[in-house]
Amino acid sequence: MPFPAKKLNDGEHFILDVHPHWWFYGPDALFLLGTFICAAFLVGKTSGTLETSAAYMGVGASIVAGARLIVKVVKWRTTYFVVTNHRLIDRQGVVARSGVEIPIKSVDNVNFKQSLVERFIGVGRILIESGGKEGQQEIPFVARPEEVQKVIHEAIQRSRGSGNFEGAPSFTGVARELERLEALWERGTLTDQEFEAQKRRLLG
Repeated sequence: MPFPAKKLNDGEHFILDVHPHWWFYGPDALFLLGTFICAAFLVGKTSGTLETSAAYMGVGASIVAGARLIVKVVKWRTTYFVVTNHRLIDRQGVVARSGVEIPIKSVDNVNFKQSLVERFIGVGRILIESGGKEGQQEIPFVARPEEVQKVIHEAIQRSRGSGNFEGAPSFTGVARELERLEALWERGTLTDQEFEAQKRRLLG
């Protein structure tokens, strides 16, 4: 199920529209499989009343594990990570919804992280640094995170090349840019020297 196109703004188009990696629900699927195996093993190793009890316990545990898996799959189907020419969108939920939207022009840096296991199965986390109130956002369960990082960087470069990034000729623009630089400096992304140099450039 793709992200609804009707939620895009005028002049906005999709660059990337993906659900989380299957590992989002993978542990629950493995838990259900393990429950089946354990139940079958116990039934095969017992007899009489114990066999009946093991069978009932196995069925009950399988129902619980199956319900957990169904809930996780529904969450997977209603979780989106979208890159457009204007925004990065991380949204989840059907009835109760939550999400984060970051303007492309506000993104300062994009990194990804993978453990050894995550690299083996092709999943990771995208870390997005932006100025202002967004700060740093982590997007988990991203499939092929290195490729996604490249897509986001290309979207940023296209946005800059097309002039979508705001300049700072006005007082409001300068104030907004100073706020962004201060947020980066406070997080340690900019050194004191870099911060002062950028501030002088804006105010000079």
